[in-house]
Amino acid sequence: MSILRFAVVGTGWVAGEYLKAIHARQDAEVYAVVSAHQAHAQQRLAELGIIARIFERYEDAVADPQVDAVVLCSTPGIRPEQAVLAARQGKHIVFEKPLAMNREGLWAIAEALEANPVHTVAGFVLRWNPSFNNTKALIEDDAIGRVFMAQIDYWHNIGPHYPQYRWSKTRALGGSSMLSAGCHAVDAVRYFAGEIEEVTAYGCRTWADSEYEFDSNAIAIFKLRNGGIGKVSSSLECKTTYKFNIHLLGEKGAIMNNQLYSHKLPGQTEYATIPTILPDSGDVSHHPFAEEIDDFMQSLRGKTRSRCDFFDAMQTMEACFAIDESLASGRKVSLPLVRS
Repeated sequence: MSILRFAVVGTGWVAGEYLKAIHARQDAEVYAVVSAHQAHAQQRLAELGIIARIFERYEDAVADPQVDAVVLCSTPGIRPEQAVLAARQGKHIVFEKPLAMNREGLWAIAEALEANPVHTVAGFVLRWNPSFNNTKALIEDDAIGRVFMAQIDYWHNIGPHYPQYRWSKTRALGGSSMLSAGCHAVDAVRYFAGEIEEVTAYGCRTWADSEYEFDSNAIAIFKLRNGGIGKVSSSLECKTTYKFNIHLLGEKGAIMNNQLYSHKLPGQTEYATIPTILPDSGDVSHHPFAEEIDDFMQSLRGKTRSRCDFFDAMQTMEACFAIDESLASGRKVSLPLVRS
């Protein structure tokens, strides 16, 4: 496979990590960025030591025959439209999360990809975290047996000190606690314990003067396809350091973050701690974007699915929409959602 040329949409915090990950590779190139602010984009590229074209209009970038793939770090409200256009142009797609802000947008992408099957990966980037790799390997090796209870927490005080706060606090672009960030925890439940069949959720505000246009806190209870149960909590306004807690109870053992108790260690008297890199920072430079891009490139070259392609991530997004529907209605919601 020749060098893959990327157009990265956006120049923000997360886009910067994708730019660095692509630029570091021998088999890929940052061919272009898309930004309405050309001077800022040029400054950002200079800071990263990247020489690339700057497109003001996404439509021009995706129509360029030199572009092989796009990275969608645009605001989430326009991602479906951009993804549909990229698929129709035959461009491979790297999605940042959330993939869409509603079911209709998500399903529009699905229909476009079914008609134009390009290669995809979705930015549930913790799937490439070293501690996640360990946990997944232990589960696949039957270290804890069937996971009958999964509890995962996303606690991250996302306030005015974060650049994205100005738009992520709005219902139009932030959407909900789960869509904004808690979706990482929902995805982790699916990744470790399997598919979700039923959702019941509750939410609340933290402070009376909160600027969030939606409940910044949510808890969802799941019925899992494997007969087990799950729980996710998401808090975007909290007095705590960043926490991503992973507690898994299996028929033959348990995992608490990087601690293991397993039937495979018959003389064990207490949890064993596994040295690793935990998902314990909200700083995107801590997240494994380089590994995500590496998986995208290797799976494209090998003509296999990426670790988290669109149709896999789509099920996480549907679970998030079900959570929000349960929050709004006060009723349980069954999955999968039925496409209209």
